[in-house]
This record gives sequence, structure tokens and C-alpha cells, in this order.
Amino acid sequence: MGSSRRSQAERDEITVEIGYALFSACFAGAVVFGVIAGPVAVWQLPAVLDQALPRVGAVLGAALAVLRVVHVLWRRTGTRRP
Repeated sequence: MGSSRRSQAERDEITVEIGYALFSACFAGAVVFGVIAGPVAVWQLPAVLDQALPRVGAVLGAALAVLRVVHVLWRRTGTRRP
């Protein structure tokens, strides 16, 4: 973090990167949730699984989304130009 000012192009690049990180995180989290909780909507499962699968899917989907945002933005800081 230097004291030099960023150009408009650099600020735009950062904004696009953040948008990509958030969009891809939401998409990945939704896919994981759908894969794990989807069987509840399709099949008649025991009550324990009816309650557990959506919760597990939500937790794992949210965790994956956070990890995706961190990974994309961390990778961005590693390729910073001087």
C-alpha cells in the first residue's frame, strides 16, 4: 500500500474484480446449496434429512462463497503491479 494515487483504470479494474468475486461466490454457493439440499425437493426423505440437508447446504454454500471471495481477491493482490 503505497502512497501513490491509483488511476481511474486501476480503480475500475479493482471494481470489476470485486464484482466478479461476489458474483462467482454467489453462483458457487447456490450450486453447492442446490446439490446438497436439492434431494429434499425431489424425494420423500426422513424428517431428519428434510431438516438437516438444507441447513448443511446453507452452511457449506456460505462457507464456499466466503472462501471464493477471499481466494479471488487474495489472488488479485498477488498480481499487483508496481
